[in-house]
Amino acid sequence: MNVNFSDGKWLNEPTRWHVDHTGLTLTTDEKTDFWRKTYYGFTRDSGHFLGFPTADSFTAKVRIRGEFRTLYDQAGMMVRIDENRWAKTGVEFTDGELFLSTVITDGKSDWSVSRPFDDLEDFYIRVTVAKGAMRIQASRYGKVWPLVRLAPFPLASAYEVGPTACTPERGDLTVNFSDFAIAPAITTDLHDLS
Repeated sequence: MNVNFSDGKWLNEPTRWHVDHTGLTLTTDEKTDFWRKTYYGFTRDSGHFLGFPTADSFTAKVRIRGEFRTLYDQAGMMVRIDENRWAKTGVEFTDGELFLSTVITDGKSDWSVSRPFDDLEDFYIRVTVAKGAMRIQASRYGKVWPLVRLAPFPLASAYEVGPTACTPERGDLTVNFSDFAIAPAITTDLHDLS
């Protein structure tokens, strides 16, 4: 079921954003981020997140488009219970290149990066949460969905899910999100790429 971006609730609403026929377009504010403690020692909860309520299990997908050029420029999807338990996954610029990045946080954040395909300035991300697990898949064109990560994720009676973007080192990154949908959790085999 496609979701109307106008129905979401902002955590750290960006100064500039709008919804039109192309989807949600936002421009990040200065020095925004989500991170908790690990390695760096700091906690940041200032990133932009447009949340939509879900049940205790779901699959959500979104298309992400942007020009990511500065260290830690990032955009994708967030799943959130509260400030201590959340995940963000999508594109991130690090070490001079674009990677698919995932941070899962349960009190402290972890971080993993991968490159399932080359063009990460226009792609889709899909997240499934069910039975204490998070399944993250990415797709270049929204048709074939290889697994990026399978990880434990805290059980909750409800979650919030939606687009997120951060620029820890700057501001003014413009990102477009479209084709956003939330549906019942998929139950296909992990090696089923549909």
